[in-house]
Amino acid sequence: MPSRRPAQAPISPSMTPLSVLDLSFVSAESTPAQALHDTLALARHVDGLGYRRYWLAEHHALPNVASPAPEIMIGQIAAATRNLRVGSGGIMLPNHAPLMVAERFRVLEALFPGRIDLGLGRAPGTDGLTARALRRREAPGEGGGDDFLDRLQELLFWDGGFPEGHPFTRIEASPAGVPLPPLFLLGSSDYSARLAAEIGCGFGFAQHFSGMPAEPPMLDYRNRFQPTRLGTQPHAILAVAAICASTDAEAERLASSARLATLRRERGEYRPLPSLAEALAYPYSDGERIQIERGRDRLHVGSPETLRARLADMVARTQADELMIVSAIPDQAARHESYALLAQAWGLAATSQAA
Repeated sequence: MPSRRPAQAPISPSMTPLSVLDLSFVSAESTPAQALHDTLALARHVDGLGYRRYWLAEHHALPNVASPAPEIMIGQIAAATRNLRVGSGGIMLPNHAPLMVAERFRVLEALFPGRIDLGLGRAPGTDGLTARALRRREAPGEGGGDDFLDRLQELLFWDGGFPEGHPFTRIEASPAGVPLPPLFLLGSSDYSARLAAEIGCGFGFAQHFSGMPAEPPMLDYRNRFQPTRLGTQPHAILAVAAICASTDAEAERLASSARLATLRRERGEYRPLPSLAEALAYPYSDGERIQIERGRDRLHVGSPETLRARLADMVARTQADELMIVSAIPDQAARHESYALLAQAWGLAATSQAA
């Protein structure tokens, strides 16, 4: 992992890598299948712009995103690109047997050595009923509680070896001789920050939907970090929602769709991303407008100059080693342009294009 930046060093955008988080958003004018193809197209687009990583989320039974199987998309994107590290943002570990996670990501690491990341989350990535459908044959009984720590420990054993006397000692995860990719714990609170620091792995904070400020968990992770075999230096990724356009006004226009989608999601309505025409014509009540204003800190909108200044300030305040950008824009051309403008403003160095 990258070495730790001195706490008092001045931070400039060119020092901090940019990456992409993609949920494969489904728009009202498209289909879930098309959303997956849009994800592949966006990955190819940013591959030559200088972005460092491309991560895929895990969500189930939600009509607004088409990302239930990040490990499948990771393989597709890694095969279609040359420069990006590709990973999960994240695998929701309570939904999966640790051995399956270990073997699937060993396969990916074997096929694309040095380009895969394993990001893990502890939330279900869906509603309670769907979570039960995903997990009900994982263990006997009902209401087994939060077993994330048990699963995480087992996953680490599959990589580093089980203690003597463990019943799984004689089992070797396949493919043999291939290590797990670098590990990151993901979260929207301080729980995962402290756990990631304790076990010495990377940490990703989901500022784009967290209800708490990013600074406390990001700084807490850095201050508490303990070197282990998983990592010798802290690496903190700050995931933010951002929409960039040539002018502040145009960026605000593009953001109208994401703002309406967020308003609906907070009411429990997981509908496809509305078109710009629908969002611009929506008759907001006074209460809804107040609700949108309260959420402006979680969606960063503006021209390249505006976003560069705002995001650089966030990097300085959180000491982020990396920024990961998620952009919910239904118009794919505008979405591609948003990432291109931000890359240029941030000073990313373009690389050779993907095959």
